[in-house]
Amino acid sequence: MENRFRGLPSVDRVLSDDRIRDLRNLYSEGLVTSLVRNYLDELRHLIGVGKGCPPFDSIVETMVANAQALRRPNLRPLINATGVIIHTNLGRAPLSREAVEAMNLVARSYSNLEFDLQAGDRGSRHAHVENILCQLTGAEAAIVVNNNASAVLLGLTALARRKEVIVSRGQAVEIGGGFRIPEVLRQSGAKLVEVGTTNRTYLADYEQAVTERTAALLRVHSSNFRVVGFTQSVAIGELAALANRLNVLCLDDLGSGCLLDTTTFGLDHEPTVQESVAAGVGLAFFSGDKLLGGPQAGIVVGKKDLVDKLKRHPLARAVRLDKLSLAALVATLFHYLKGEPLDKVPVWRMISMPVAEVDRRARDLAQALGEVAEVVPGESVVGGGSIPGSTIETRLVAIRAPSGERGPARLQELARRLRTSEPPCVGRIEHDRLLLDLRTVLPEEDAALGAAVKSSLAGVARS
Repeated sequence: MENRFRGLPSVDRVLSDDRIRDLRNLYSEGLVTSLVRNYLDELRHLIGVGKGCPPFDSIVETMVANAQALRRPNLRPLINATGVIIHTNLGRAPLSREAVEAMNLVARSYSNLEFDLQAGDRGSRHAHVENILCQLTGAEAAIVVNNNASAVLLGLTALARRKEVIVSRGQAVEIGGGFRIPEVLRQSGAKLVEVGTTNRTYLADYEQAVTERTAALLRVHSSNFRVVGFTQSVAIGELAALANRLNVLCLDDLGSGCLLDTTTFGLDHEPTVQESVAAGVGLAFFSGDKLLGGPQAGIVVGKKDLVDKLKRHPLARAVRLDKLSLAALVATLFHYLKGEPLDKVPVWRMISMPVAEVDRRARDLAQALGEVAEVVPGESVVGGGSIPGSTIETRLVAIRAPSGERGPARLQELARRLRTSEPPCVGRIEHDRLLLDLRTVLPEEDAALGAAVKSSLAGVARS
């Protein structure tokens, strides 16, 4: 057994190598020593289970590579050519230039985050955004937290703990990441009462379920699925009117947080925040980083007395929004106040982009790539749990798999090379073609995408 470990160098020998000593110009001596010890411990374990010991040069080179990898951020910007506009795995909504600048301004200095400049005393971070949200939605008051799941949890905890909340059985949903409405209700201390059936729920179902222990009637956005055919649901106005008549709350989890009429762009209707407030709900909950097009945030708007209860609840501090996200959110909301979201908010620029413009950009890319690429019709989706089942006409740059039995594998290799290029580029593979949708690529990224595809194609050809 001892012979197996004979080739494993000592810590001192590795540290004395010039290549390792050079790392001390980048990192502290303690960190370099720790990296060496950890890697040698890893090798010792592998040798102990029968693996061979690598040569000394290989050990040193691996440690140098591992150390240099620490200097490269793991979270990196990339080019989204998937055709999914609000792509949860790719960071959801990209921010406007103005939102990024607002974050930079707040980040590099102190700010009046919780300081009233007029009074010279402690202020509230909600003051920076509440009035704007009220202007845009018609609500009496607003509070912002770190995401919509937190917003819903805060609302239910503050208003319905140890009481019943009535939800249509078809709305007891699970969305991405395992967020389940029944579990959120349980965590808040509220009791879920399901009414109706998966596909049909009537106003009478809610009314018959109300008891002296009922705190609220809750509508939940279906997010990433849609039930079609033999269906029946209750409009939010009817639900709010019933709640008012029975002296219980009406709460509306809107999910994506839409402020614009989506039918204008040929999409199905997405419930807007303004519609919910006008219908008379007590509180409406929605996201900042979906159809709103801003940073990750959970936004609550509605009746002042209810919002005030949320502000005073201890959980509000645990889920509050940080100053950078708050600055980006305010800048994003200003685009709506100024009537410029289609020009400034990237999500809405993508949704409203004419197919002729996408076609022109796609043809420019295909021409640059040569005969391996062609432009074909396709469909983009909004994504992010917004407007499920609704699509937008688009044009795709299609790269077919090379001929031969290795063609599909080489196409996968092309996609892998694109994902690991600089910057990384992500498309989708369908029917033995790599598809790139320019609708979800920012116009200023077109040249970088073209260069990455050319380089990746060349790499596949050489492999």
